[in-house]
Order: sequence, then structure tokens, then C-alpha cells
Amino acid sequence: MNTILQVPISKQLRDQAASSAHKMGFSSLQETVRVFLRQLAEEEIKVRFEETVKLSPKAIKRYNKMIDEIEQGKVKMKSFSDVK
Repeated sequence: MNTILQVPISKQLRDQAASSAHKMGFSSLQETVRVFLRQLAEEEIKVRFEETVKLSPKAIKRYNKMIDEIEQGKVKMKSFSDVK
């Protein structure tokens, strides 16, 4: 006996996920979800949620400027030969 799992998601997320699923060789997004759920149920797959750091556009601009200055030799760098 089959049951239906309904998960509300945005159309944009659904379309992006379906595109990625097709690129990975799945025939549909539903097939991808079935494979994932089977592996999860059989404990063949582990899911881990990690917080990622996302920089603001201002911070990205700042760090890119710093990298450019280092690469152009505008910033004096110091090297060390050991940890002491």
C-alpha cells in the first residue's frame, strides 16, 4: 500500500531541485525523494545540519579588496619558518 507525502515548498525550490535531480540522472524529483527516504530509513545515509557563515555584500567587498592588495604587493607580508 502506498501513501502520499505532501511537503509544501516554493515553486522556485521545486524547479531548482528537479533540475539538479535530472542532472544527477534521476527521472524525476519524486524518484530522488524516494531514493533518499529509502536510504534514510535503512540508515544508509546520515543527515547532518551545519550552520554556514554567509558574509554580507559589504564584507565580501572588503575581503576582496584585502586579497587584491595582498596579491598586488601593496601589503607587507611576513613569513615564518616554524611555529615558535
